[in-house]
Amino acid sequence: MSQSPCLKAPSGQWLVLSLLPKFGIPLRERLLDSVDSLADILSMNPATLTAMGLTPAAIEAICAWQRSDVDNPVIARALSVLEQCRGHGIGLLGQGESGFPECLRHIHDAPLLLYTLGDTRLLQRDQLGVVGSRNATRAGLDHARSFAAELSRRGLLITSGLALGIDGAAHAGALDAGAPTLAVVGCGLDRLYPAQHRPLAHRIIEQGLIVSEYPPGTQARAAYFPQRNRIISGLSRGVLVVEASLKSGSLITARTALEQGREVFAIPGSVHSPVARGCHQLIRQGARLVETADDVLEELGTWWSMTDGLSAPPEASDTGRDTRALDAREIAVYEALGYDPQSTDALGLATGLPADQLMQSLLILELEGFAHPCPGGYQRTA
Repeated sequence: MSQSPCLKAPSGQWLVLSLLPKFGIPLRERLLDSVDSLADILSMNPATLTAMGLTPAAIEAICAWQRSDVDNPVIARALSVLEQCRGHGIGLLGQGESGFPECLRHIHDAPLLLYTLGDTRLLQRDQLGVVGSRNATRAGLDHARSFAAELSRRGLLITSGLALGIDGAAHAGALDAGAPTLAVVGCGLDRLYPAQHRPLAHRIIEQGLIVSEYPPGTQARAAYFPQRNRIISGLSRGVLVVEASLKSGSLITARTALEQGREVFAIPGSVHSPVARGCHQLIRQGARLVETADDVLEELGTWWSMTDGLSAPPEASDTGRDTRALDAREIAVYEALGYDPQSTDALGLATGLPADQLMQSLLILELEGFAHPCPGGYQRTA
């Protein structure tokens, strides 16, 4: 009996590698001193594999793969995973394949394989991780949602962990802005956790992407969440911590981000709030204090790729005062602005616009070079 040809495809090869027994980080790092890609070991003979330090069980699995032996337990397991993936519409993306994100490939303990639901092209986008407390305050949830919406409009892909609290608010903020978002989960993609976020997960799959390094059927476990966190930071250019207690898992994400050479941002809170203390600790340790979306963008610079349909950043756009290219709503907001700061409350009263429409118009004016934020609100650009 011969095995499915899917295990001979690149993603199938990486699936087999991910299931090899005793194939941990120290061994993988040693192997990479001798081979260009870990997939190269699948073509090696037993003597070479023994010399390179693989266990007898791993060597037998590789030999079984070479001779298409489905009776080997690793090969049988790989075929079972493939069948489950087909049944749930789950994609596989191996570390050595072209669509695998380069930034993730080079982190310590890079996942050998990603299981995917949604648009895998998003893995190539410039991302910002947004994380925080599961027991967030109302203000924290509002911050996460508004920052995610604004940064999504400015061209960043918001990446988080689908957890309750800040994670869910960040995903929702991006989706509310009409943008995709990416979730990294610590379970199989057919066992999405928590159950309360399954409707949100379906929205993400429709408009964005969910990824996991765990095969279908894997239940969420506490030990998997720190592992998930390294992928969130590994995919991202930086990580924004919205709220976190001193024992929060978000601080693990921040620490991992620093180890990976990523930027870390933190929103300060009340000195009396337990969920602000982790952010304050990060700031004392050198994280960038963030009060507005611009604080994030200024620190990251102008490297991020703007999505189709977004205007160019202010420095690249028309700074003339001809408003004929603007819609009526933006013209009304522009006319209500002066060269002195105007609060958003005052602008809302002057224009009669709801807060969400007003902020959208202000963003458009800012991107087009007609206005800019300042202490006290917004004003016309001179």
